[in-house]
Formats: sequence, structure tokens, C-alpha cells
Amino acid sequence: MILFSWIFAITESYAQTRKSRAELEKEKAEIQKRLLEFDQILKKTAESKKVSVGQLNVVNKQLQNRINYINALNREMRLLDLEIRETESKITSLEKDLENLKEEYSEMIYTSAKLNQGTTMTAFVFSSETFKQFYMRLKYLKQYSDARKKQVEQIGMVAAELDDQRKAVEQKRIQMQAVIKQEQQQKQQLDKAKEEQQAIVNGLNQQEQNLRKEIAAARQQQENLNRMIKSIIEEEIRRAEAEAKKANSTASRASGSSIPLTPEAAALSSSFAGNRGKLPWPVESGFISRPFGTHPHPTLKGITEDNDGVDIQTTPNAAVRAVFDGEVTKIFTVPGYGGTIVIKHGEYYTMYSKLKVISVKSGDKVSAKQVLGQVYTNKDGVAEVHFETWKGLQPQNPSTWLAGR
Repeated sequence: MILFSWIFAITESYAQTRKSRAELEKEKAEIQKRLLEFDQILKKTAESKKVSVGQLNVVNKQLQNRINYINALNREMRLLDLEIRETESKITSLEKDLENLKEEYSEMIYTSAKLNQGTTMTAFVFSSETFKQFYMRLKYLKQYSDARKKQVEQIGMVAAELDDQRKAVEQKRIQMQAVIKQEQQQKQQLDKAKEEQQAIVNGLNQQEQNLRKEIAAARQQQENLNRMIKSIIEEEIRRAEAEAKKANSTASRASGSSIPLTPEAAALSSSFAGNRGKLPWPVESGFISRPFGTHPHPTLKGITEDNDGVDIQTTPNAAVRAVFDGEVTKIFTVPGYGGTIVIKHGEYYTMYSKLKVISVKSGDKVSAKQVLGQVYTNKDGVAEVHFETWKGLQPQNPSTWLAGR
């Protein structure tokens, strides 16, 4: 039973670590994917010789993810160290089991030799005085022979398992060295990114006056955009109310909504609400460079920025996609935000700005992930889409609607 109880212990131990190992590998793969995305975005942004907030944003994201990757490697090293110690403990236990099995086998051989002194096994059996004694001696010899065979088999199995475990621990030591090397490389890249970050900050500090002008202009552009979308939604509400009144309709109003909804629109609205936190991003790759709400400027102390949506920095010419089924309500242009598309989803609206190419028109029915156009790249080489979500006349935080990354 020594071998089988030990095998059960091995199985249980590996079952406990297998999940954490799989989760760790998945996390590392996701971080590596994100780092590759950021490298591509930074490469395009850096083609502009002028340092920009966009460059700083992507370098900051690189730093954050590089640190996450180093932390993941450290966890992997701790896991490998634990596995090595566990395997070494198993090797010690196996060596002891093997030694015990060999001692037991030696005792069996010694006992057999001692019992056989002066007589052979054949003589021992056939010297029986009765048939019953003959049968019992024959049965004893068979059981004794089977026990010896089983002991030999156990010795072989434990020896084979011991060899496997020795190979496994050596392989884990090799993996450990590879992870250590990886961590050292990541730390070097982290130091390089920190230097790059500081250089960009220094460059931006020299542009403080221009940055303040840009912030003031952006604030005015955001206000113009808000007025535009509110007027669009108000117009939609008036139209829906007029149509409902004209048709003497019993169109319902969803809870908290000021918009009369047909059964079809109510169903779409409910479906949109049910997908909170699950909506696909309006671009395949990228990161939130400016979050929703009021937040501090990345370099100017005491300066805050307001945002009724989120800005997602991506690669030049990236396709901008609808995040849900709906109808294109309006297409217009706002200085600073370029081409803008508003899509209605029942009582909800999504807005996509900073497009250089628009491939849909007002009244079009669109589906989730359908391409609406291409993102615009500014003079600093930053490709950024502005995305908003509204419920009636109330802006919502888009981050709470989009699926996690």
C-alpha cells in the first residue's frame, strides 16, 4: 500500500497546483498580448518627433503592464520553488520506500533460504503426511511466490517513479533558470521605459503653456459635443412623443426613462441594459487613455480634465465598431472631435467620435461589431476614439458597460 498511498498524495498535490499554474499562464499570455499592443501603438505615436500626452499615456500603460508581468514571473518562481521542494520531498520519501522494499525482499529471500536448509521445496511439499497437508503446503508456496513477485513489481514501480521524479525536479530547475532570466530582461525593459517616461514628462513640462491652451480648447469642444448630443436626444424624445400621440399608441416608458418606447424599442433597451459589462470595445485593440469623469492632468499639477465618455488610444486607421445592435440616429462633425456617429439602442445611446472615415449613414440599422468607420490620427501621431454611453439625457460611465480587458 506504500506506493498507492503515495501516488494518491501526488495526484492530490498536482490537482491543487494545476489550476493556479493554468491561471498564471493565462495571465502572462494576456499581459504579453497587451504589451505587444502598446508597443505597436507607441511605435506609431513616436513617429511624430514632438512629445505628446498620447506618448506618455501609452508609456504609462507599458510600465503598468511590465510591472504586472514581473509580478506574474515572481509568482511563477514561487510556484516553481514550491513544486521543486515538494518533488524533492517525494524523492526522499520514494528513496526511503525503495530501501524498505529492498530490505523486505532481502528478508524474504533469507527466510526462504533458511526454511529450505537441508531440503528442497519439492521434497518439502511431497513429504506431506496427508493430502490436506500437501494442499496447504502447496498453497503456502504459491502465496509465498506471489508475494515475492509482487514485492519485485513494487520495487520496479517505485524505482521507475523515483527516476521520473528526479527528471521532473531537474526540468523544474531548468524552468526556474529560464524564468529568472526572463525576469531580469523584463526589469531591464522596465528601467528603459522609466527613462523614456521621464524624458516625455520633461518634454511636456517645457510645453506647459501650449498644454494649458489645448486643455482649455478641449474643454470647450467637450461642451459643444455635449450640447449637440443632448439636442439630438431631446429631438428623438419629441419625435417619439409625437408619433405615440399621433398613433394613440400605448408605447411604454421604461423605468427612469423620458422616452416613449415601442415594444420593439423596449426589448432592445432591455437587451442593451442586460449586457452591462459585456459590450465589445469600439476598437479591437487599445486602452483607455482618458477616463470618464473628472481626473487630474497627467503632468500639469492642479489641473483637472472633465470627460463625459472615455478616450481609447489605438493604432492609426483602426476600425471603429458598433458595440451593440441599434439604429444610426445622427452623423455630424464637431471641431476637435471630427466625424461623430450617434446610435440609438431603445432608451440608450452610444456615441463614437474622432473618426476620419464614416461608412454608415443616418437611419442605417447596425449590428454589434459592425464597422462604422476609421479612427482619426492627430498631428501628434495619436489615434484615439472618443466613446460615450447615454441613458436618455444622462451620460453613463462607458467603462462599466464595456467588457473587461
